[in-house]
Amino acid sequence: MARIATVLGLCFVVGAVALPIAQTPAAQPAADVTFTKHIAPILQRSCESCHRPDGVAPMSLRTYEEVRPWARAIKQRTGIGPRAGVMPPWYVEKNIGIQKFKNDPSLNADEIAMIAKWADSGAPRGNPDDMPPLKTWTESTKWAIGEPDLVVRTKDVVVKGTAPDWWGEIPRVPTGLTEDRYVSALEIREVNDAGSTGTGRATVGGRFVFHHMIWATRVLGEEAGDPTVTDDSTSWPVHEVGREADFFDAKSARLLKAGSSIVSDSVHLHSNGRDTTAHLEIAFKFMPKGYKPEYRRATYSLGNGVDIDIKAMEPGQQLHAYALLKENTKILSFEPHLHAPGQRMCLEAIWGYNIQTINCVGYDHNWVRGYDYDDDSAPLLPKDTILHIVGYMDNSPSNKNVPDPRNWQGSGNRSVANMFIDLGNRVFLTDEQFQKEMAARREKLKLTRNSMVIGCPLCNIQPQPATVPRQQQ
Repeated sequence: MARIATVLGLCFVVGAVALPIAQTPAAQPAADVTFTKHIAPILQRSCESCHRPDGVAPMSLRTYEEVRPWARAIKQRTGIGPRAGVMPPWYVEKNIGIQKFKNDPSLNADEIAMIAKWADSGAPRGNPDDMPPLKTWTESTKWAIGEPDLVVRTKDVVVKGTAPDWWGEIPRVPTGLTEDRYVSALEIREVNDAGSTGTGRATVGGRFVFHHMIWATRVLGEEAGDPTVTDDSTSWPVHEVGREADFFDAKSARLLKAGSSIVSDSVHLHSNGRDTTAHLEIAFKFMPKGYKPEYRRATYSLGNGVDIDIKAMEPGQQLHAYALLKENTKILSFEPHLHAPGQRMCLEAIWGYNIQTINCVGYDHNWVRGYDYDDDSAPLLPKDTILHIVGYMDNSPSNKNVPDPRNWQGSGNRSVANMFIDLGNRVFLTDEQFQKEMAARREKLKLTRNSMVIGCPLCNIQPQPATVPRQQQ
């Protein structure tokens, strides 16, 4: 396991510019910045989901008394830019690509400047009457997907404080579902007895012992394990430490079958320095009964796990991978997955001579993020588009996540080896569905022939009436 700093808590390639993206104005912090009037609302919106009693972060940031000792640290961590260690952990570079995402907790330039001014001014409390009411956290609000319709609990595992890393299969757990249901959203969280404070090892996620779980749901019967029986498993997004909820497209919800069980033969456990008992809670949010999906889940892969070649003692190295889309595709999310040397990943779409950078994001192996696009910004790419990911790697002494940069690194599952994958969710669209999606976007965004839309190279092209002769088109 790589030597990785404990998480504090929360969080130049070319490309076309879409509809004009508003440039961030020069930060103008308020003349007198106080906790009650200016800082508390920011913390409630972007920090408190982790930094609260019983939250995953190592300290609560709800009241002035709790926040004041951390003022300088909050200034430093919110101001380091979209890279490993920034708080909240949101690594999207804001000067390129799509900027509209679901559940974006990031701070804008004015808010970052305001926090810095507050810390530099002695972190004043301000007028108590300006303090917003404290947020109430219930079992439903603790879930980003809202109150779940079903929560499945895995069996407890015990990880000793000095135990080596472990990979393997965990016991299968029935979901208890008695009828087929389609899932609109999914969220997984680790529950353990390690607590949010104490002296544990500096490891991935700080207090957690589950690094990741690759899993599926499957109806188990007498034929289970019979190679002649078709596998009817439904795969789900990989759980990783720090990973947030997944929201599926309203027209492509994923099926959870009646009588199915949670199955996984690829769980990675690691010690956090304390004897810890832990389990995962898997929460499902259902679509209404009678729902039927319209779109098919995309099945292509985008990554390289075969010939990764990361040289010793060198920063600024690059990895590249490509995928040709043989069907029209809607990209629902972008989720870079690298390992300890990973610093950054960019997603690029190439269609004909049109090359667009969809997004560039920093990467932190301590706290993995996925980025769900807003419905009006999810890339709509025609068949024959080439997707290209670029990974930026630092295997030098300046990267503290790497245990020994003198070593060459190649492919492998362990954190001292490497992966290079985009784990985002995508769906395939028929030609008719593709045209409907683009028409809806043209109407919603008031697009013209002169509009350039990142992630939708054909959105500005108005379809010709069917009566127009082909040669005139």
